[in-house]
Amino acid sequence: MSKPVYVLGTGLSHNGSAVLLKDGRVCVGIEKERITRQKHDGGNDNAAIRYCLDAEGIALSDIDLVVQCANYEIPDRDVFAGPRPFAGSDHPPILSISHHLAHAWSAAGTCPFDDCAIMVLDGCGSPFVQCTDTGRGILLPEDLPRQPAMWCEKDSFYHFDGREVVPLLKDFSLYRPQTSPHIRMPGTEHSVGGFYAAVSRYVFGNLDDAGKLMGLAPYGRPGAVAHQAFSVRDDRIFVEEEWQATLTRPASGYEDFRANFQYYADIACWAQQQVENAVIALFEARLRRFPAGRVCYAGGIALNAVANARLLDEAVVHDFYIEPAAGDNGVALGCAFYGWIKALGRDRVPHDGNTCFGRTYTMAEIGEALADAPSDWRITEPDDLAARVAEQLAQGNTVGWFQGGSEFGPRALGRRSILAHPGKPGMRDHINAAIKFREDFRPFAPAILPEFAGDCFVSGRDSPYMILIDRTKPAYADALRNVTHVNGTARVQTVDRAWNPAFAGLIEAFHARTGIPVLLNTSFNRRGMPIVETPGEAVALFAESALDVLVLQDVLVVKTGTAPESARLQSH
Repeated sequence: MSKPVYVLGTGLSHNGSAVLLKDGRVCVGIEKERITRQKHDGGNDNAAIRYCLDAEGIALSDIDLVVQCANYEIPDRDVFAGPRPFAGSDHPPILSISHHLAHAWSAAGTCPFDDCAIMVLDGCGSPFVQCTDTGRGILLPEDLPRQPAMWCEKDSFYHFDGREVVPLLKDFSLYRPQTSPHIRMPGTEHSVGGFYAAVSRYVFGNLDDAGKLMGLAPYGRPGAVAHQAFSVRDDRIFVEEEWQATLTRPASGYEDFRANFQYYADIACWAQQQVENAVIALFEARLRRFPAGRVCYAGGIALNAVANARLLDEAVVHDFYIEPAAGDNGVALGCAFYGWIKALGRDRVPHDGNTCFGRTYTMAEIGEALADAPSDWRITEPDDLAARVAEQLAQGNTVGWFQGGSEFGPRALGRRSILAHPGKPGMRDHINAAIKFREDFRPFAPAILPEFAGDCFVSGRDSPYMILIDRTKPAYADALRNVTHVNGTARVQTVDRAWNPAFAGLIEAFHARTGIPVLLNTSFNRRGMPIVETPGEAVALFAESALDVLVLQDVLVVKTGTAPESARLQSH
């Protein structure tokens, strides 16, 4: 038997990660924050690489090629924000690629298409002088090679033919310090992602989760803010400056945000609408110039589920694939596929759609995590696990669900999830207040069996990665009250049985018990915490929160002292 060929991809910007390919297939991948427990952690990649090697049971000497990517610099093989695992050795060989190219390869390596366009749109990519993909295609501005200042990628459009990712058009923007005392525009002047991040900081006081703007926006009043944030000139997106002078009340903290909720909701509504319009304008411009029937999408802005749905609803795109780890966590994935297909010249291996790349924990590790469990926790291994858990959910109990390898990307898709009944009155507020410890305006997602999506939601489209919104049909408004947002939308997950069989089986059992083919699904964490990775982390959050039930693989843990459902929900 020949030795497997291993390619390691590593991303060293924020949301750092590492991904290991074995003969062209992902065998393990992890985001650094899941290991260090520091949200959006990046920089040094030693911990993420060590996780991948240990999970696969190999040594660094078994790696045939490493491909790396950061944002503003090319990492040294010995030291980058601390010692790296390659220090003092010439093996394995290391290649560096630029930021948007890595994003593009993350889509090329996982998409279902052999021929497609790829859009990359984010906050800020690599400086022009470090780009490894500028030898072909159109550069905007056209005189970039003669520009002395630092210009960074803002959007890139590629063609993928099954083997090559070729740049068609790349737009750059000048990197400059902020100019407004109240608006902190990170990075470049005319970045759509930079605008969204700046408004998030203005509204929430931090950049912990720019996606919260999307959840807040439906509470705002359309038209309350009249300024245009973007303009389109010569098929390029520009951030205007006039609006910045009108935003003079950045939130000083959560109390300030709550006291002026409607004001900040109006700002979020305006910002979301502006971003949606900018995204649509950019896609229309690129596809008008480079027509394509099949389109992939990556970069942080591709996580905006509302904008994504508009691209489909307004027929801007048709065959559309959004890379699930579209943010910088997906950079390592793109590096790995670049190494396998482009650098080593191997054939692309079709991806099965799975996005759960973490290691599986053993029953011994689960037993160790439960070794000091309180006496009032009932711990069993029932043969009918799905039916038992479905009964708990039907009664209004909340469940921490821990199965198999963890998800790679920002969404919990049924491997590290908190689950609940989608229709029990008060459940949404209870989970936000007593389990997630987060803002009460933030919505939860419905996880549904695909064959029922058309019954419950208007478009009923396939959405296995929780990266598109839909609208709940009026007939299901009550049954799905906890997973339908204030404006009637829902960020749907259609559960793929092929790579999520345990989760699909649980929804089937819940459907058989209640007649509802949907579960409330949210990430297994609390505010400010990365999604749990290990059994020990799952047990700790179970102990400190109001979760009623914990499932660790085949083990069922129930808090026997849990208050009755009616009393628990009414208390919040």
